[in-house]
Amino acid sequence: MLTIEIVSDVVCPWCFIGKRRLETALAMVRRDIPDFACQTIWRPFFLNPDTPPAGEPYLPFLVNKFGSREKVEELFDRVREAGRAYGIDYAFEKIALRANTLKAHRLLHWAQAKGNADALIERLFAAQFQRGEAVGDPETLVKIATECGYDAKEVAAYLASDRDADIVRQRESEARQLGITMIPTFILAGKQIIVGAEDPAILAEGIRRSI
Repeated sequence: MLTIEIVSDVVCPWCFIGKRRLETALAMVRRDIPDFACQTIWRPFFLNPDTPPAGEPYLPFLVNKFGSREKVEELFDRVREAGRAYGIDYAFEKIALRANTLKAHRLLHWAQAKGNADALIERLFAAQFQRGEAVGDPETLVKIATECGYDAKEVAAYLASDRDADIVRQRESEARQLGITMIPTFILAGKQIIVGAEDPAILAEGIRRSI
Protein backbone atom coordinates (compact mmCIF):
# COMPACT_ATOMS: atom_id res chain seq x y z
CA MET A 1 0.00 0.00 0.00
CA LEU A 2 1.40 3.37 -1.01
CA THR A 3 1.66 5.99 1.73
CA ILE A 4 0.88 9.55 0.62
CA GLU A 5 1.73 12.21 3.17
CA ILE A 6 0.26 15.67 2.61
CA VAL A 7 1.92 18.54 4.44
CA SER A 8 -0.76 21.19 4.72
CA ASP A 9 -2.66 23.70 6.83
CA VAL A 10 -6.43 24.08 7.05
CA VAL A 11 -6.13 27.84 6.43
CA CYS A 12 -4.23 27.36 3.16
CA PRO A 13 -6.66 27.78 0.22
CA TRP A 14 -4.35 25.95 -2.19
CA CYS A 15 -4.29 22.96 0.16
CA PHE A 16 -8.04 22.55 -0.36
CA ILE A 17 -7.47 22.56 -4.12
CA GLY A 18 -4.53 20.19 -3.62
CA LYS A 19 -6.79 17.71 -1.84
CA ARG A 20 -9.26 17.73 -4.73
CA ARG A 21 -6.46 17.43 -7.30
CA LEU A 22 -5.04 14.47 -5.39
CA GLU A 23 -8.46 12.79 -5.47
CA THR A 24 -8.60 13.34 -9.23
CA ALA A 25 -5.08 11.91 -9.60
CA LEU A 26 -6.00 8.83 -7.57
CA ALA A 27 -9.01 8.24 -9.81
CA MET A 28 -6.72 8.48 -12.86
CA VAL A 29 -4.35 5.90 -11.38
CA ARG A 30 -7.20 3.54 -10.50
CA ARG A 31 -8.46 3.62 -14.08
CA ASP A 32 -5.19 1.95 -15.06
CA ILE A 33 -4.62 -0.03 -11.86
CA PRO A 34 -8.06 -0.93 -10.42
CA ASP A 35 -6.66 -2.57 -7.29
CA PHE A 36 -4.35 0.32 -6.42
CA ALA A 37 -4.50 1.12 -2.70
CA CYS A 38 -3.02 3.95 -0.71
CA GLN A 39 -3.02 5.52 2.73
CA THR A 40 -3.24 9.30 3.09
CA ILE A 41 -1.64 10.94 6.11
CA TRP A 42 -2.10 14.65 6.80
CA ARG A 43 0.98 16.29 8.26
CA PRO A 44 0.93 19.65 10.08
CA PHE A 45 2.30 22.93 8.78
CA PHE A 46 1.70 26.38 10.22
CA LEU A 47 1.11 28.69 7.29
CA ASN A 48 1.13 31.65 9.69
CA PRO A 49 3.09 30.48 12.75
CA ASP A 50 2.84 33.89 14.42
CA THR A 51 -0.97 33.82 14.59
CA PRO A 52 -2.17 34.74 18.11
CA PRO A 53 -3.95 31.91 19.97
CA ALA A 54 -7.28 33.75 19.72
CA GLY A 55 -6.72 34.68 16.09
CA GLU A 56 -6.94 38.15 14.57
CA PRO A 57 -9.00 39.94 11.90
CA TYR A 58 -8.51 38.17 8.57
CA LEU A 59 -8.75 40.82 5.86
CA PRO A 60 -6.57 43.46 7.59
CA PHE A 61 -3.86 40.83 8.02
CA LEU A 62 -3.96 39.94 4.31
CA VAL A 63 -3.94 43.58 3.23
CA ASN A 64 -0.89 44.17 5.39
CA LYS A 65 0.80 41.01 4.07
CA PHE A 66 0.16 41.63 0.36
CA GLY A 67 0.24 45.41 0.32
CA SER A 68 -3.26 46.43 -0.73
CA ARG A 69 -6.91 45.38 -0.85
CA GLU A 70 -6.63 45.18 -4.65
CA LYS A 71 -3.81 42.64 -4.50
CA VAL A 72 -5.76 40.58 -1.99
CA GLU A 73 -8.82 40.55 -4.25
CA GLU A 74 -6.63 39.49 -7.19
CA LEU A 75 -5.34 36.60 -5.10
CA PHE A 76 -8.89 35.64 -4.12
CA ASP A 77 -9.93 35.69 -7.79
CA ARG A 78 -7.07 33.38 -8.82
CA VAL A 79 -7.92 30.91 -6.07
CA ARG A 80 -11.65 31.03 -6.89
CA GLU A 81 -10.95 30.31 -10.55
CA ALA A 82 -8.66 27.39 -9.72
CA GLY A 83 -11.13 25.98 -7.20
CA ARG A 84 -14.14 26.13 -9.49
CA ALA A 85 -12.74 23.38 -11.70
CA TYR A 86 -12.76 21.06 -8.69
CA GLY A 87 -16.17 21.95 -7.29
CA ILE A 88 -14.93 24.43 -4.67
CA ASP A 89 -16.79 27.71 -4.26
CA TYR A 90 -14.65 29.90 -2.04
CA ALA A 91 -16.43 32.38 0.24
CA PHE A 92 -13.53 34.47 1.50
CA GLU A 93 -15.97 37.19 2.48
CA LYS A 94 -17.29 34.92 5.26
CA ILE A 95 -13.90 34.57 6.98
CA ALA A 96 -13.71 36.89 9.97
CA LEU A 97 -10.59 35.65 11.74
CA ARG A 98 -7.12 34.52 10.80
CA ALA A 99 -7.16 31.34 12.86
CA ASN A 100 -4.45 29.76 14.94
CA THR A 101 -4.48 26.14 13.69
CA LEU A 102 -2.67 24.27 16.45
CA LYS A 103 -5.92 22.82 17.83
CA ALA A 104 -7.12 21.85 14.35
CA HIS A 105 -3.83 20.03 13.71
CA ARG A 106 -4.09 18.33 17.08
CA LEU A 107 -7.61 17.20 16.19
CA LEU A 108 -6.33 15.75 12.91
CA HIS A 109 -3.48 14.01 14.74
CA TRP A 110 -5.95 12.50 17.20
CA ALA A 111 -8.35 11.41 14.46
CA GLN A 112 -5.61 9.80 12.38
CA ALA A 113 -4.58 7.70 15.36
CA LYS A 114 -8.05 6.15 15.00
CA GLY A 115 -8.00 5.75 11.20
CA ASN A 116 -8.44 7.69 7.98
CA ALA A 117 -9.19 11.40 8.50
CA ASP A 118 -9.92 12.49 4.91
CA ALA A 119 -13.54 13.33 5.76
CA LEU A 120 -12.41 15.45 8.70
CA ILE A 121 -9.86 17.45 6.70
CA GLU A 122 -12.46 18.00 3.96
CA ARG A 123 -14.90 19.34 6.55
CA LEU A 124 -12.22 21.58 8.07
CA PHE A 125 -11.43 23.07 4.67
CA ALA A 126 -15.14 23.65 4.06
CA ALA A 127 -15.45 25.28 7.49
CA GLN A 128 -12.63 27.69 6.74
CA PHE A 129 -13.27 28.56 3.12
CA GLN A 130 -16.97 27.98 2.45
CA ARG A 131 -18.81 28.38 5.75
CA GLY A 132 -16.80 31.04 7.54
CA GLU A 133 -16.54 28.92 10.68
CA ALA A 134 -13.77 29.61 13.20
CA VAL A 135 -11.41 26.65 12.82
CA GLY A 136 -9.32 27.85 15.76
CA ASP A 137 -12.27 27.71 18.17
CA PRO A 138 -12.54 24.51 20.26
CA GLU A 139 -16.36 24.49 20.30
CA THR A 140 -16.42 24.80 16.51
CA LEU A 141 -13.90 21.98 16.18
CA VAL A 142 -16.01 19.75 18.46
CA LYS A 143 -19.04 20.45 16.26
CA ILE A 144 -17.10 19.64 13.10
CA ALA A 145 -15.66 16.45 14.57
CA THR A 146 -19.09 15.32 15.76
CA GLU A 147 -20.49 15.81 12.25
CA CYS A 148 -17.71 13.49 11.04
CA GLY A 149 -18.75 10.76 13.46
CA TYR A 150 -16.41 11.34 16.41
CA ASP A 151 -17.61 11.43 20.01
CA ALA A 152 -18.28 15.00 21.13
CA LYS A 153 -17.30 14.51 24.78
CA GLU A 154 -14.09 12.74 23.86
CA VAL A 155 -13.11 15.45 21.39
CA ALA A 156 -13.99 18.25 23.83
CA ALA A 157 -11.89 16.69 26.59
CA TYR A 158 -8.97 16.20 24.23
CA LEU A 159 -9.04 19.77 22.92
CA ALA A 160 -9.38 21.18 26.45
CA SER A 161 -6.04 19.58 27.28
CA ASP A 162 -2.61 20.15 25.75
CA ARG A 163 -2.23 16.54 24.70
CA ASP A 164 -0.09 16.02 21.60
CA ALA A 165 0.63 19.73 21.20
CA ASP A 166 4.37 19.11 21.44
CA ILE A 167 4.12 16.21 18.98
CA VAL A 168 2.30 18.39 16.45
CA ARG A 169 4.86 21.18 16.85
CA GLN A 170 7.69 18.66 16.44
CA ARG A 171 6.20 17.21 13.26
CA GLU A 172 5.70 20.69 11.87
CA SER A 173 9.35 21.42 12.65
CA GLU A 174 10.39 18.19 10.91
CA ALA A 175 8.62 19.33 7.74
CA ARG A 176 10.58 22.57 7.76
CA GLN A 177 13.80 20.64 8.39
CA LEU A 178 13.06 18.73 5.18
CA GLY A 179 13.12 22.09 3.43
CA ILE A 180 9.37 22.34 3.01
CA THR A 181 8.30 25.98 2.78
CA MET A 182 5.39 25.71 0.35
CA ILE A 183 2.14 23.86 0.90
CA PRO A 184 0.59 21.58 -0.01
CA THR A 185 3.60 19.30 -0.35
CA PHE A 186 3.03 15.64 -1.19
CA ILE A 187 5.49 12.99 0.02
CA LEU A 188 5.07 9.69 -1.80
CA ALA A 189 6.35 6.48 -0.19
CA GLY A 190 8.48 8.58 2.14
CA LYS A 191 10.80 9.53 -0.74
CA GLN A 192 9.36 11.37 -3.70
CA ILE A 193 8.33 14.96 -2.99
CA ILE A 194 5.91 16.97 -5.13
CA VAL A 195 5.60 20.60 -4.09
CA GLY A 196 2.45 22.63 -4.63
CA ALA A 197 -1.13 21.93 -5.70
CA GLU A 198 0.07 20.36 -8.92
CA ASP A 199 -2.00 19.29 -11.90
CA PRO A 200 -3.60 15.87 -11.31
CA ALA A 201 -1.64 14.39 -14.23
CA ILE A 202 1.65 15.29 -12.54
CA LEU A 203 0.45 13.85 -9.24
CA ALA A 204 -0.78 10.69 -10.98
CA GLU A 205 2.57 10.20 -12.72
CA GLY A 206 4.38 10.65 -9.41
CA ILE A 207 2.11 8.08 -7.80
CA ARG A 208 2.72 5.58 -10.59
CA ARG A 209 6.50 5.99 -10.20
CA SER A 210 6.18 5.38 -6.46
CA ILE A 211 4.18 2.18 -6.65
